[in-house]
Amino acid sequence: MRDGLAALGMPAFAKTTGSRGIHVYVPIARGPSQNDVWGFAKRFAQSLEALQPRLITAEYRVAKRPAGRVLVDYNQNAWGRTLASVYSVRPHPRAAVSTPVSWKEVERGISIEDFRMDNVPDRVGKLGDLWAPLLEAKGRFSLARFL
Repeated sequence: MRDGLAALGMPAFAKTTGSRGIHVYVPIARGPSQNDVWGFAKRFAQSLEALQPRLITAEYRVAKRPAGRVLVDYNQNAWGRTLASVYSVRPHPRAAVSTPVSWKEVERGISIEDFRMDNVPDRVGKLGDLWAPLLEAKGRFSLARFL
């Protein structure tokens, strides 16, 4: 996913969900409607599936989803979806926290237990807020050419 976004010139930031997955965010310039963003995300997920069918699926329906594939869940961009906000503590026995991560960490392999309420504050103190670039107005990507 990161490589596909990079090929399009899109900056991408990852965070744990505090549960089972990784959320990938692209800071975009204002302008497109929510439906435009969802449509782009769907086409992008389907193109990743076509390129890597043994690894990736964009099939949202569990009953039809091929086993053993990574779901690129474009429907997280659908209207009214909820998600774990950054640095939120999740309902997990070890108080997992939805935490921004570097792509190097993702490549090495991470676990939900790596990011907990007892260690994330020290992590942010050491590394800074890896989510800060998402709040900046500069560096936002324009989706206009894909709509």
